[in-house]
Amino acid sequence: MPDGKDRPKLRNIDVFPAEVSGQRVICLRDPLNLSGKMLFVPIPTFFLITLLDGRNSIHDIQAEFMRRYGELVYSEKIQEVIDHLDTHFLLESARFWEMDRRIRDDFKKSPIRPMVLVGEGYEQNPLRLQEDIRGYFRKPEGPGDPSEGGSKTKLAGVIAPHIDFRRGGNCYAFAHKAIRESAAADLFLILGTAHAPTQRPFALTRKHFETPWGAVETDQAFLTDFEKKCPLDFYEDEFVHKTEHSIELQLVFLQALRPKESPFRIVPILCGSFHEAIVRDHSPLELPGVRDFLEAIRKAKEGSSKKICVLASADLAHMGIRFGDPEPPNPMSLQVLADEDRRMLEPVRN
Repeated sequence: MPDGKDRPKLRNIDVFPAEVSGQRVICLRDPLNLSGKMLFVPIPTFFLITLLDGRNSIHDIQAEFMRRYGELVYSEKIQEVIDHLDTHFLLESARFWEMDRRIRDDFKKSPIRPMVLVGEGYEQNPLRLQEDIRGYFRKPEGPGDPSEGGSKTKLAGVIAPHIDFRRGGNCYAFAHKAIRESAAADLFLILGTAHAPTQRPFALTRKHFETPWGAVETDQAFLTDFEKKCPLDFYEDEFVHKTEHSIELQLVFLQALRPKESPFRIVPILCGSFHEAIVRDHSPLELPGVRDFLEAIRKAKEGSSKKICVLASADLAHMGIRFGDPEPPNPMSLQVLADEDRRMLEPVRN
């Protein structure tokens, strides 16, 4: 791998605006979370960082900064920024590649996919977490507790958000109330959203998923049957599961509401981007691998004796300044978006 000491290159990271102590700044977040920290930088410093493309030297960066801001930034200052980024594994450098190799090897060897958001996105203590989850049902905007008698409606699938609990806990509650009352499933095919790039449209893993209540088992027999029916390898992007939260958050709700005497298993599936199909106004079925994957899943599902529920962990539109909008949402824009979402979901409902 090239080290890039003379012409540093920024990795593919998450970038979004934020406000710290009343000042507009830019947040840099590593999708792999190698350092365990986010960086907040002033906008002029972020401009410097955008020039770290593997082609620009420090002299080139100085010249571009002079053109933009009309002042000279010393080479020592630029080097200081570069060193700080490298300390946090945000550059494509020897330091990053060594760490990347190490964590990939460790993840590959482990039979368990560890929790990522515990302690930050949700409580680690199982008893307190269970109370938190129950609280989302009982809030005024929540759906109320699931009924013990269940529902006569048989639920084959559900779409639930994967937003953080603080913002959308009550939305999860509506989805999981329906699951608790109507699914009666012992196997969940969970379609998570891959926020990191993938080579194939779907990413599988055989790893069991750690939760505060213990590991949720992945159904090995189902995956073995799937592999026999699918000509392609969908484990190529398995590493994306390591830091992806969209499946993990659903498991917290499923575990909190499930009696210990009624265990369930999962098939964890991360879905990549269908952007190419959207741009071309084509069906995603026309993308390489999509039809093969879905056909193999369908056959494995038909051949299984399990009671199966499909759970799509999928947010809809991301709104606000953090996601690139020039202004915060207002009641009118929210209503327009809600109408568009309902039209989009109509084929699914039918």
